[in-house]
Amino acid sequence: MKIAVTSQNRKSVTAHAGRCRNFWIFDVEDEKITGKQLLELPKEQSFHEAPSQDDHPLDVVDVLLVGGMGSGLASRMARKGITALVISETDPEAAVLEYLRSSPTP
Repeated sequence: MKIAVTSQNRKSVTAHAGRCRNFWIFDVEDEKITGKQLLELPKEQSFHEAPSQDDHPLDVVDVLLVGGMGSGLASRMARKGITALVISETDPEAAVLEYLRSSPTP
């Protein structure tokens, strides 16, 4: 499983997902984080700028955790089969761990 977390400053969860261009991508196996890498996108690939019907580098994730998003982004993620959740946790890794604790195992 791959979980993306918005993190424009690379330290905390970004509140405005549509303009965010930096995402921590966490690899998860057996409900444990097994890897983490930073995905840095150019401005034209932010959700706000990129056409929703086009392929996107985040299409490979299963879950997107954000500090805030509009209904358009939520719909866009749902169409692509990505679970998108607004979270209150500000630390990216803690957000992933909280998600893993609270989500049912498939």
